[in-house]
Amino acid sequence: MQTDTAPLKVTLVIGSNRHGRFGPVVADWLLDRLRDREDLVPDVVDVAEADLPMSFAQPSSPSAVTPKLASADAFVVLTPEYNHSFPAGLKNLIDWHFTEWQAKPVALVSYGGVSGGLRAVEHLRQVFAELHAVTVRDTVSFHNAGSSFADGRPKDPSGPDAAAKTMLDQLVWWGRVLREGRAAMPYAR
Repeated sequence: MQTDTAPLKVTLVIGSNRHGRFGPVVADWLLDRLRDREDLVPDVVDVAEADLPMSFAQPSSPSAVTPKLASADAFVVLTPEYNHSFPAGLKNLIDWHFTEWQAKPVALVSYGGVSGGLRAVEHLRQVFAELHAVTVRDTVSFHNAGSSFADGRPKDPSGPDAAAKTMLDQLVWWGRVLREGRAAMPYAR
């Protein structure tokens, strides 16, 4: 069996829309990790720029983020932890898109205080499982993120860089397998 080794289209979802958010700092670091790899071609969806209704009213046209999510082979979701979970804006983005997530892998990167956003990660695993997406086991998490970075970079990059490599290796493995699976037999719920 010939394996498709073409680079995967991976969409980085920046999951916070709060004023003064720290997400773009972590996202810039993460985008460098994604761009360093020949097996990934990154794109970005920023919840702060997504124009999605917060009510049940159907929008008159699809959101500008929909094609980016639909064309992705895999996702990296970057989330802060707010009140022991992930932000409402990220939940809204996830909920307005259903088939875009199906049979695709999701890597999770978090940041926060003492917990490093890991409680948000565990909540996201449940949500993505319901949407028939596959979350990879390993994550990258930044505990006390504000004090972990200087000039837009981790003060000690060895741990985060190693964790990102492991997580992205898993994402590529799942991404290739699921891309081939979707090509061989379209996913039906």
